[in-house]
Amino acid sequence: MERISKNISFQEAIYSSTALRKGIVNSPSEEVVDRMISVARFLFEPLRAGLGNKPIMVSSFYRCAELNAAIGGAKHSQHMYGTAIDLVAIESTGLTNLMIFEYIKTHLCFDKLILEHPDIYGNPSWVHVSFTSVKRNRGEIYEAYSSGGRTVYELLDKYIT
Repeated sequence: MERISKNISFQEAIYSSTALRKGIVNSPSEEVVDRMISVARFLFEPLRAGLGNKPIMVSSFYRCAELNAAIGGAKHSQHMYGTAIDLVAIESTGLTNLMIFEYIKTHLCFDKLILEHPDIYGNPSWVHVSFTSVKRNRGEIYEAYSSGGRTVYELLDKYIT
């Protein structure tokens, strides 16, 4: 497989510098790849189109269990199932992470949307978003922030999607 979607290559979707450094084979099953294709189809590609087809960096998509543990990911991270993607705006395009977050929040169907560690202006360090299926998304919106040396997730809103 060469591409997950028009704008996400398979290599981009499974890439991890941690996996390379630690010799972890980050290879999804066919079932996981099918879920990743759905995330790209229903979230990533509509997001790109809605924001003027400007490039958006995929900072994390699929993570095998070993990789997820190596980076300290959540025990049941949606990344391990191919249903979550972390995105970062490329500033030279005029986009911000907050613009990505707001577009997803107001225009797309999602399972979880997380404003990850926002700065004092509300711009997150990255945007986490997941998609489970057209009929079973929870529409939960969280803010993640550090408190006492750990990450806390605060539920901000919940939409029926």
